Amino acid sequence: MVDQARARRLAKRISAIVATAIEYEVKDPRLNFVTVTDAKVTGDLREATVYYTVMGETLDVEPDYAAAAAGLEKAKGVLRSKVGAGTGVKFTPTLAFVLDKVPDAARDMEELLARARAADDAVAKVAATATHAGDADPYKVERDSDE
Repeated sequence: MVDQARARRLAKRISAIVATAIEYEVKDPRLNFVTVTDAKVTGDLREATVYYTVMGETLDVEPDYAAAAAGLEKAKGVLRSKVGAGTGVKFTPTLAFVLDKVPDAARDMEELLARARAADDAVAKVAATATHAGDADPYKVERDSDE
């Protein structure tokens, strides 16, 4: 029987262990800008997928995704042994690293929202100075003062 709560707790623990090991123990310079974002563990606790993102040295520099993936692949054995020592489970899960696309998707959504706001502001400016093409009330009927 699969215990989903245990799998979630183990995934959270694996995420913390891998992030700490990358930051303090693995001395590979390719992993300097790698951030662990999430981890998922299968129901049988045999396989773990660790999601990561890579930041550039500055905002203008494109991150080196290939070097980060190669660094993680090389450090996979060390990271798995750290996970085994840190979790104390009977079988240490195998680790698979997947580049997390959520930050890129969020950045794209922010850009789309900014463009939509700019278009709304332009429409609001045009609407503020707009006037009717004809009379304001084309159905207005002038009445005689005798009535």
